[in-house]
Amino acid sequence: MRKLFIFLLIALMVAVSACSQEKPDKKPDKMPDNFVFVKGGTFMNTKSNYYGKNVTLSDFYIGKYEVTQKEWTQVMGSNPSKFKGDNLPVEMVSWYDVVEYCNNRSIKEGLTPYYHIDKNKKDPKNKSETDHIKWTVTINAGANGYRLPTEAEWQYAAGGGQMSKSYTYSGSNHADEVAWYWKNAGDTYLSGEWNWPMVENNHNKTKSIGDKKPNELGLYDMSGNVREWCWNGYGDLDSNSSSTRVVKGGGWMGDVGELAYLSNFEANGIGPDQGFRVCRDE
Repeated sequence: MRKLFIFLLIALMVAVSACSQEKPDKKPDKMPDNFVFVKGGTFMNTKSNYYGKNVTLSDFYIGKYEVTQKEWTQVMGSNPSKFKGDNLPVEMVSWYDVVEYCNNRSIKEGLTPYYHIDKNKKDPKNKSETDHIKWTVTINAGANGYRLPTEAEWQYAAGGGQMSKSYTYSGSNHADEVAWYWKNAGDTYLSGEWNWPMVENNHNKTKSIGDKKPNELGLYDMSGNVREWCWNGYGDLDSNSSSTRVVKGGGWMGDVGELAYLSNFEANGIGPDQGFRVCRDE
């Protein structure tokens, strides 16, 4: 009987240890409930262009949903979106807008801002001829505030992290299960080849967050609804040393975003299909 008891006790300890590898015992102070813990590691999703490469990510938290218009208005005081609704993702926001949102939200919640934003110093690395803002934005190392995900973090989380089932899209091999995009984001389901007059006449627009199926980590809308800003510049792994910024995920007016698809946009660019979600470090 004593041996059986010891065996059961060891088995219980192993089970508890395994669970602790999946998520921390508790979230950091003031971490909102609608954030998901992402256990770090190498890429498990075989559809990712990082799969099999020497890329290892640390643990982090990421928003379960795209930032909504209600969340944006509570922090920034106004709503720039074309399609209005509290539970719709905010859009018509530039990369500069969203890094400023991250800092303002951090301050509002008593956190240390993650970014240092110098609006008076032009970023010498930004060679864009159409971006006349060119703020110099750098990272405050060790800060616990809100930030944008890097492209690698975004793709890792969208692909299911360590729980990945190697889906083509975030949470499914079937786009309509997980994404709002040009075929299904309007009055009727469209078919054939994409063309803007057809999409426009179908009254396509953004949809409320969380109405589609989540991915393996419980994240919603990472393959559609609005494209999402990332921190880094196009072609960089984790820095912003280029003239454009990475956007991921696809949106309501275009095609659904496959995990590995990499696109970019001028940092001062805005659009009714351009939004974001935020991260926090563990």
